[in-house]
Amino acid sequence: MGTVVDDAASVEFHEFFERHYAELSRLARLLTGEPDIADDLAADALLALWHRWDRVRAADHPVAYARGVVANLARTRVRSAVRERRRIALFWSQREERTENPDVAAVVDVQEALRSLPFRKRACVVLRYAFDLSEKDTALTLGVTVGTVKSQTSKAMAELQRRLGTERAALRVRATARSVGQGTGTAGGGNR
Repeated sequence: MGTVVDDAASVEFHEFFERHYAELSRLARLLTGEPDIADDLAADALLALWHRWDRVRAADHPVAYARGVVANLARTRVRSAVRERRRIALFWSQREERTENPDVAAVVDVQEALRSLPFRKRACVVLRYAFDLSEKDTALTLGVTVGTVKSQTSKAMAELQRRLGTERAALRVRATARSVGQGTGTAGGGNR
């Protein structure tokens, strides 16, 4: 990185920091609506400016440049928060279904088989089969591509078929996974 370390640049940056930090923090607070992270965004912006201080101080309007950096960081923060809220809403929007008289032994077998899978494969199978999400919705929930969901689900189902010893592993997962945590009397509802 092009960090400038000479004394004149350091003094100049320090003065810029003292003069504009509060304004940049206020801008971040107004753009994000999150007072708790505004100071962090302003500090991140100023750190980025320090790494490019030779270019910033040569700019016609260094404060405008700094405001642009804060605006970009705030936009990224807002977009990230919106995506996270969508993932959470999508995950919790699925209505709970109850299974009457579930096959407890099958539930335990499926839980154990699911726990043996790496997290991403397990998440793909659970979201696709237990929550009946589409590949697109599963990808959105996990923050991955549809192709990743397809490949991870396929690999996971092959592993589950080998482990459960049945060609109908998907049906078994779907039928038993819905009953997990719904009063079936099985402990450890897949939280491990």
